[in-house]
Amino acid sequence: MKKTLLAALLLGLATAPAMANLQLAQKYNCTTCHAVDKKLVGPAYKDVAKKYAGDKGAEAKLVAKVKAGGSGNWGAIPMPPNPQVSDADLHTLVKWVLSLK
Repeated sequence: MKKTLLAALLLGLATAPAMANLQLAQKYNCTTCHAVDKKLVGPAYKDVAKKYAGDKGAEAKLVAKVKAGGSGNWGAIPMPPNPQVSDADLHTLVKWVLSLK
């Protein structure tokens, strides 16, 4: 019984940050155009993670891109700027996206 409770607690702690970051993406309406594992209007988060895997400057590049908006990297539809998202939340979101496999 104790082992089962401990395993459930540990599983909950392991998935909590991922859920919190998905909720953060939902809070800022990122999920209107992006999904974790499929293309919507913009690329899937997993595709972004794959594209930037191994790029040491990816976090800074993506934070700037999300803040300022842009187009051309994933097609013709531009991503609008997101100045309302705090820098701390931007870094949290980008780190989460880059961590997806």
